[in-house]
Amino acid sequence: MNLDELRRLDPKDIANWPAAVQLVTLALFSVVVIVLGYFLLLAGELEILDQGRVTEEELKVAFLDKKAKAVNLEAYRLQLADIQESFGALLKQLPSKAEMETLITEINQSGVGRGLQFELFKPTTAEVKTTEFAERPVSLKINGSYHDLAAFASDIAQLSRIVTLGDIQIAVPAVNVDAKTGAAMGGVLSMQAVAKTYRALDAEEAVAMRKAEAEAKKKKQ
Repeated sequence: MNLDELRRLDPKDIANWPAAVQLVTLALFSVVVIVLGYFLLLAGELEILDQGRVTEEELKVAFLDKKAKAVNLEAYRLQLADIQESFGALLKQLPSKAEMETLITEINQSGVGRGLQFELFKPTTAEVKTTEFAERPVSLKINGSYHDLAAFASDIAQLSRIVTLGDIQIAVPAVNVDAKTGAAMGGVLSMQAVAKTYRALDAEEAVAMRKAEAEAKKKKQ
């Protein structure tokens, strides 16, 4: 069948078209239906299927992670109990509010016992509080030999309660510097530092701090 014969075919009389033309037309129509069906119906479904596969993989990973945690749950509980026990032991090393002044006095006596001269011993009145403990800094400026200053630092570390030394600065006092040579005289050094003492919060303070922390988190959200 040539091109002129194809043009003469009546679209309204497809039943009388030659069989070969009918087959070709049916094939083309089927292709069009399949293509349109894919873009109109299957494309969206396939995208949903792909998303479902991704979600499935994520759920599998989450399941395996939770399964591993569940298998090791008892070990985690034992580890948590050990941590809580260790933390409790550390809290017991913190003085109460009533014992804080005694601890500050012990810091002073540690220096006096080593023959150090205090130029400054100033406990702050304000405390820095967390949900578990309160921190109270004590500003120090003391003079003495290198060995006496080192022994004082060692004594602080060995107190029955927790005390830390920070912001340490060691220099030669101006009165002990030879004006001509600039060299130190008498082996005397001056040390500035901040000794931080800590105490455990009482029950009411702990509750108040936890409430304040929870309110602060809500405001951030």
